[in-house]
Amino acid sequence: MATVCCREMAGILAWFWNERFWLPHNVTWADLKNTEEATFPQAEDLYLACPLAFCIFMIRLVFERFIARPCAMGLKIQANGPQKAQPNAILEKVFTAITKHPDEKRLEGLSKQLDWDVRTIQRWFRQRRNQEKPSTLARFCESMWRFTFYLYIFTYGVRFLKKTPWLWNTKECWYNYPYQPLTVDIHYYYILELSFYLSLLLSQFTDIRRKDFLIMFLHHVATISLITFSYVNNMARVGTLVMCLHDAADVLIEAAKMANYAKCQILCNLLFAMFAILFISSRLGVYPLWILNTTLFESWEIVGPYPSWWVFNLLLILLQLLHSFWSYLIVKTACRAISKGKVDDSSTPLLFSVFLFIFY
Repeated sequence: MATVCCREMAGILAWFWNERFWLPHNVTWADLKNTEEATFPQAEDLYLACPLAFCIFMIRLVFERFIARPCAMGLKIQANGPQKAQPNAILEKVFTAITKHPDEKRLEGLSKQLDWDVRTIQRWFRQRRNQEKPSTLARFCESMWRFTFYLYIFTYGVRFLKKTPWLWNTKECWYNYPYQPLTVDIHYYYILELSFYLSLLLSQFTDIRRKDFLIMFLHHVATISLITFSYVNNMARVGTLVMCLHDAADVLIEAAKMANYAKCQILCNLLFAMFAILFISSRLGVYPLWILNTTLFESWEIVGPYPSWWVFNLLLILLQLLHSFWSYLIVKTACRAISKGKVDDSSTPLLFSVFLFIFY
């Protein structure tokens, strides 16, 4: 039985890692094995990201407790959460087992059962829903952690990439592909980014469960898949460009969120304006003219298409469509903010709910 299972697993792995799908014509996995002269990306390299993700998760807990929390307290951000709903076994059972948003018919039934008026029951459900939301202090600490990481990884990416030839000439991403040796800088960059998003995936199951849990989960899975795909396929050079381009805007959105939580409205407005300009110019200008141009046209000219090439570019084009949609939301939020004179509580949720999960 064990032998049969092993054979089936081996067959599945052989099918998944089919060379004709992943690699250009006349290239095999054996050609990309490490030698004394050169080191290439190996799938097993990514195993290191799992224990490192746990370490990053623990570092986050320490950071939020001993660095972010005191900073929040210094900015007079209160630890108090929303007002708690009055304990009620009947309403709690409905809330946890049936619905968090009762319709009018159910509200009337509960009103008769409890001898409460409908408005009081609606208020109870609203307060109970708010209990599940993280406090402003918790959100500030989370944003400060992400801001710190994004600032570090973006700074590292810029310092690393400015020394590489493919930053200045994107055709270098494809010359001698896929026989481009793996450098220590690329390996570190990829492993750290992958570990961070694995840690975010892990933290979803330990943090307060949010209404965007599924969206965030799917985003993290997609991000992890794209990072893994480009590394294993040795599209690491263009992958570093994509990661660095996306990290730039993430720094500003986390800073804007911190300013919003600290009620620094002028700073929040300024950071939001900077973020909007950077996001739209980079995602609707730099990304298609720089990234898509090299992955679609320069790679076609130098390497030629193969099955995984189509998949990779399809994902990048889909990403461009998402960029367009997110840019529309930014403009919509900006117009709303201008009409009211600030990025207030009615504007920021639309923006922040979208950009909490932007990377790819």
